[in-house]
This record gives sequence, C-alpha cells and structure tokens, in this order.
Amino acid sequence: MTKIKKVKRRKQYRTNVNRKRLRNKLSKLPTIQCPQIKKSWEAAKSTRTNLNQMGLAYDPNDALKIPNLKREHIEKILKQKDDNVDEKLQTEEEDVEIAPKIHVAQQLEAEAKAPRKRKFMLPNSQVYFLTYLMDKYGEDYKAMALDKKNYYQHTWKQIRAKIKVFKGIPEQYNKYLENKNKSNIN
Repeated sequence: MTKIKKVKRRKQYRTNVNRKRLRNKLSKLPTIQCPQIKKSWEAAKSTRTNLNQMGLAYDPNDALKIPNLKREHIEKILKQKDDNVDEKLQTEEEDVEIAPKIHVAQQLEAEAKAPRKRKFMLPNSQVYFLTYLMDKYGEDYKAMALDKKNYYQHTWKQIRAKIKVFKGIPEQYNKYLENKNKSNIN
C-alpha cells in the first residue's frame, strides 16, 4: 500500500532549513503589545500558566462551556443514580482558585469599558462636495441629485444619508458652520 504524500514529505530531511535559527525562533517569547500583560509576564513560566495567573483564559473553549446536550443527559442519569453527584460538582466548583495577578484582568476590563474617542472623519473631497450642495440647495435633496457636480450620480437618498453622517461628525460640521457664519457676517 502506498503512503500519503503528506506523511512522506514530513519525513524528508530538509537541508535548506537552519535548525539553530528555527529552534531559537520557537523558543523566543511572543511579542506582547498589551502593556498590562507585558508588565506582569514571567519569562520562566509557560503561556498558559502566565495567563491563568493573570485571570485570563488561554483557551476560550475551556473558559466558556458551550451547552452540550450529551453532557447534560449524562449528568441527569448520574444524578438519578447517585445523589452524591451534586456534592462532587459543588466541590469541583469550589476548587477554582483566585488568580494572584487578578489586577491585570481588572485593568483590561476597565480599559475595555472606558469610552472611546470617535476617530471617524470624512475625506476632504467628500466634505467639500457636501458643503457645496448644502450651501447651494439647503435641504432640497432631489435638486442635489440633479446637480452637475454629482459625478458619481448619487440618488437623493444617498446624498441625504451622507449629509446625515456629515452632521454627525462634530469636528467637521462645526467647522463648516463657523465658516458659513463668517461668510454670512461679511
């Protein structure tokens, strides 16, 4: 019987691979971008141990159990057979340790809950186009759709949606209003 190519390929000696460099690459620590994790990382310990001590999950499948019908049926059957199963399950739940470096998980959680500054801005060309239309037509979106500078042939609903987005960006819209007020005063 012939062997699968994949299996055969794995057993071939690769002369072009630098084994020393490969070993160093595998043993090198991962680059950690998160400052909280980086500060409390211990190089002597494994990734799984480090994360468990910080109160973080290495494998999300272990941390959050997905409801499993088979597991539930087995637990029901065991419960009917032996009433001591509840006591065993309770002792397993009590064995969960509180992580010594729990402050890392708390800092990450606080950072995730903190409000973010909105960084969305429209391109200058689109702002110029929309301000031109608003200056010329006001709120008449159907007339805007027929304008000669509507090169991309946006419908009046598309233009209305773009203007709504533009009005939702305070930095750009307030700048437009200031310039409009200055031009009206002069």
